[in-house]
Amino acid sequence: MVIVISVVFCLMRLLPVEGYFGSRSDAMNEKVKQQVLTQLGLLDPWYTQLLKFWKNLILHGDMGKSIVYRTGVPNAEIIASKAGYSLGFGLAALILQKLIGLPLGVLMARFKGKFLDKLGSTYILLINAVPEAVYFLMIQLYVSDFFHWPMLHKAGNSMSYLLPVICLALGGIATDALWMRRYMVDEMNKDYILLARAKGMTSSAVSFKHVMRNAFVPMAQSLPTAIIFTISGSLYVESLFSIPGMGGLLVTAIQRQDNTLVQAMVLLFSAMSVGGLLLGDLTMMLCDPRIRLAGKKESR
Repeated sequence: MVIVISVVFCLMRLLPVEGYFGSRSDAMNEKVKQQVLTQLGLLDPWYTQLLKFWKNLILHGDMGKSIVYRTGVPNAEIIASKAGYSLGFGLAALILQKLIGLPLGVLMARFKGKFLDKLGSTYILLINAVPEAVYFLMIQLYVSDFFHWPMLHKAGNSMSYLLPVICLALGGIATDALWMRRYMVDEMNKDYILLARAKGMTSSAVSFKHVMRNAFVPMAQSLPTAIIFTISGSLYVESLFSIPGMGGLLVTAIQRQDNTLVQAMVLLFSAMSVGGLLLGDLTMMLCDPRIRLAGKKESR
């Protein structure tokens, strides 16, 4: 995370300085611009700026202030005001994804090669083959017209949440169904499953007590990451449906060259990525006591 943030920090310093003046750039002369850059500390050597940034972040939790989007407002305050929207939509989509994707994968594995398996495989193929922008636009245009749902998000209108949540969940449903089916099929071919069936256990008992339990272990690794990333929002979906969340905020900050805000959001996203991976490993360890984060050299 330190490497990612440091690299991004240095790259941001290579961008044109006009990004630090916003719409005022044309009205400012060179002397005034130099004064602003001096106040921001941008004329100091890059390593001095980087050390100052880490010092303020670690000691004071200071992520800087916006220079264009909301001039002078702390970036942490801006991000916090947007996180609630992304969290609400993201958690709703995640719940829908798990409620449909995991059972679909289980049913596809149990009825391998039959109609339900082929139907689920067709859905997975379409979702992965067709660009998101295509089916998102089709859903926004045609599904909203068919059901008379709002095309754009409107505060206070609960029906306007439906289309964005569905769009956010479609890809996750396909991913969960695909991997759940794969892991269950792998477990079904193992010796302990054949032994359980030879002892007279029913197919349902074998599936729920043994196959699903062991197949879910690798799936558990992605759960914390999925939960954490719901806060970050979707760049495309939030822009498409006019949702004032963190995804749209990042796009706006980049377009308006609010470099300090972009820097703060990259810091947050990097922290969530690293935290999600670590929590995923811990979740796997809790689901399967045989898994350890560290062990002897000969251990796998």
